Amino acid sequence: MKFFKSLLTIAVSTALLFSISANSQNRKQQYQNPEFARLLHEDITRAGCNTHRYEFGPIQDTPAPKGYKPYYISHYGRHGSRSNWGGAQYKSLIKILAAAKDDDLLTASGDSLLQEVIVVNQIHNGMDGRLTKIGADEHALLADRMYHRYKKVFNRKGTTIRAISSTVPRCIVSMTAATSRLKAINPDFDIRWDCGETYQKYMATGPTDKIWKIVNKTTSAIDAEYVPDTAQVMNRLFTNPAAAMKHVKDVVTFEKYIFEAGVVTDAFEVRPILRFLPFDAVYKWFELINLNLYLGQCNSVEAGTLRMPIAEPLVNDIVTRADEALSSGTIAADLRFGHDYDALALCSYLGFEGVGDHLTAEQARRQWFGPWNVPFAVNIQMIFYKNKAGDVLVKFLHNEKETRLRGLEPVEGPYYSWQTVKDNIKGYLR
Repeated sequence: MKFFKSLLTIAVSTALLFSISANSQNRKQQYQNPEFARLLHEDITRAGCNTHRYEFGPIQDTPAPKGYKPYYISHYGRHGSRSNWGGAQYKSLIKILAAAKDDDLLTASGDSLLQEVIVVNQIHNGMDGRLTKIGADEHALLADRMYHRYKKVFNRKGTTIRAISSTVPRCIVSMTAATSRLKAINPDFDIRWDCGETYQKYMATGPTDKIWKIVNKTTSAIDAEYVPDTAQVMNRLFTNPAAAMKHVKDVVTFEKYIFEAGVVTDAFEVRPILRFLPFDAVYKWFELINLNLYLGQCNSVEAGTLRMPIAEPLVNDIVTRADEALSSGTIAADLRFGHDYDALALCSYLGFEGVGDHLTAEQARRQWFGPWNVPFAVNIQMIFYKNKAGDVLVKFLHNEKETRLRGLEPVEGPYYSWQTVKDNIKGYLR
């Protein structure tokens, strides 16, 4: 009798795996944007969106209008690459794989996955959100590139560089890495550092519960569209997938554990664990993270009117400090080190084309690509230019790339009148 019960269990498990796999096959290649799929195939670690390392590209500058010289920089940068909030998931995944190994159920791929997750868990070392060496290096190189791009700003005599940070350690260490590089370039730079709760009130904000309810309702509906290819991952990792179900229990949850262990491996300089997952599963989790970030932090049709006012205190600080620097002539740069949520909200509030577009969830699925818009060390740089008459223009950079403001006419190229920008500061309304 036990023999027939075992056969029945295996048959049901196999049928379940085959059924889910067949449903998944029907979804293959039905991605909202095939270009997103191509970019993920090109570098699978991009699937983490806001857990993707910063990709440095070539720097290109449109010449400023005649007579205008760079004078002051206002900056907001997210902390660099960090560890994830993954301790529990890592341990759960290790427990499943180790138990399967004890039963001699792991394939060579399954054993490789186990060993690599053990390494990730050791590097994580119980420290959620800790800046990694790559994260510090990102900010050092960003500061170096900013200096060499705008030497005239930093080398004005008698000026100060002000640097403030969120109270979160990974932001403080990012600020330290960036300003240390500036000090290495010129030990005589007058850099003033600061950090505290007053800054935290506008440097580290996030959505309200009402916004999250809207986000969760929208993404849940999209989540229901996907049925990942569970048979593929089970066949790859286990010699007997049906027998392995004793340890795996829920294959979709198991796949999610693998995804969560894999999205920060490039921050740890570890091989991409996401390669063990079927691409459909990777795309599912990518799209849900992507939409969660856009809907919760940007100027979305669904929640933008609730999210944008939360960014206003940060925008006010930027305007106030910029006007002070422009009138006093004693401040070269204001450098702020914070978080991804605030960086996205800032881009949206100011109306950055692309990252700050006003989209529905369905439009965002086809147009908004998180790995470009909000990687680790995402940065906004506002470069202010003056002429001899004292007229001020400003250019906006998102991740070091010149960016236009949605619905606002520039003076020339990417250069805007500062007064016009201030008069139309609520770009999300345009």
